[in-house]
Amino acid sequence: MAQNSRQIQSQTQQQVQTLSPQQVLLVKLLELPTVELEERVHAEILDNPALEEGKEASDNMERQDDFTEDTESGYDSNEDISLGDYINEDDIPDYKLQENNRSALDRPEEIPLSDNTSFYETLKEQLDMQNITEKEKELCEYIIGSLDDDGLLRKTTESIIDELAIYQGINASEEELEHAISVIQDFDPAGIGARSLQECLLIQIKRKEYSPLKKIEYDIINLYCDDFTKKNKEKIIQKLDITEEEYNGALAELIKLNPRPGSSMGETIGKNIHHIIPDFIVDTEDDGNIILSLNNQNVPELRLSRSFTDMLEEQTKNKNNQSKESKDAFMFLKQKVDAAQNFINAVKQRQNTLLNTMQAIIDIQRLFFQEGDEILLKPMILKDVAERAKLDISTVSRVSNSKYVQTNYGIFSLKFFFSDGYTTENGEELSVREIKRILKELVDKEDKQKPLTDDELKDMLNEKGYPIARRTVAKYRMQLDIPIARLRR
Repeated sequence: MAQNSRQIQSQTQQQVQTLSPQQVLLVKLLELPTVELEERVHAEILDNPALEEGKEASDNMERQDDFTEDTESGYDSNEDISLGDYINEDDIPDYKLQENNRSALDRPEEIPLSDNTSFYETLKEQLDMQNITEKEKELCEYIIGSLDDDGLLRKTTESIIDELAIYQGINASEEELEHAISVIQDFDPAGIGARSLQECLLIQIKRKEYSPLKKIEYDIINLYCDDFTKKNKEKIIQKLDITEEEYNGALAELIKLNPRPGSSMGETIGKNIHHIIPDFIVDTEDDGNIILSLNNQNVPELRLSRSFTDMLEEQTKNKNNQSKESKDAFMFLKQKVDAAQNFINAVKQRQNTLLNTMQAIIDIQRLFFQEGDEILLKPMILKDVAERAKLDISTVSRVSNSKYVQTNYGIFSLKFFFSDGYTTENGEELSVREIKRILKELVDKEDKQKPLTDDELKDMLNEKGYPIARRTVAKYRMQLDIPIARLRR
């Protein structure tokens, strides 16, 4: 058994080592929303003189193939990057990107961009001020990118370690990752990087100046957080041996804490209204036909610099009997041109993957895109989209994160379209979203002098054709932030 475990571990490590630079680049680009992709493209243009804006010349690929052939002795380079298939053939989507799939007249009115500092950039600026190693910085950057909209880290340590190994080629121990998380948790606002509501509040309490109530606040959250959220006031007073006045004083301070530190920063600092830039545009015509396109009008088309490729071609023709300086110049030109072509390929592959994923979502949720009624949304999980799009689940997850789609009925996060399914004894599949909606309606209409118990809610849902158990009702109620019956009076 131990030998099999070592074999699996060895195979995993070997697989990580063979990840190509193009795969790593593609993963990073997939995670970027449209606005950040635009910034990334412009940064790459400034950084690489072999890359420029404009449509790619038809002969560029043929010329590039000539440059990437094996060179004669004296031109060996460990940094050489192949321009061939940088993703396995099975991973390439069948859906190909079509240029000009929307005319200029059909494009929606451009949504204004905010020029303020983004949430990610604010944390990145704080990270740049830290005196840490390069590996620690890479771990911290990945953690920042894994924070949810509330600024909390919902992923487990084990899953982050696996993602780092598979997608970033970084082998990190649990101790190294815990240290990186502690670095992020020292950032402002207090509570950023916490892995639970309890940890988030404790971080904020620790940052507060000393006061007679500070220890009581800390003990309430540290020792009796569950009782505190359930408003078991008498139980906490008894266990901590404090007075009601002390409890009320601590309570007054605790309610000032922010359980969602990331939301205080918003998409941009100082903005109460968030400007969302959709990554996709879905138009539903009167006859029910659905047209999908990427909202990438501000992302420039890319091509290889003709001057760079000309210089490289000239160097290739005269590579015999060259001086060391000429050979160094050849390698510089070649590396820049290779890097530029790799980036162009990765951007195109990102577009194909995004379109393929969104098309799969449309195919599954077609009734919603035609009618706009939330009730028509079907149960859908990442696996459903991955199977239809013929992509890996992790790829679909990265595409769905922080991406938005503009429809005839408004702008929605891609996460909006995902929900679990509940299968009845008859094999009928019901949407959890629909069950939660009915549950909320029942609670909203209840007599607040005599609120409904979970058992009563279960019976009422069963009568409406939703045969779920009491414990399932309790779980959905908690997910909707609906307190228990005695706290709804």
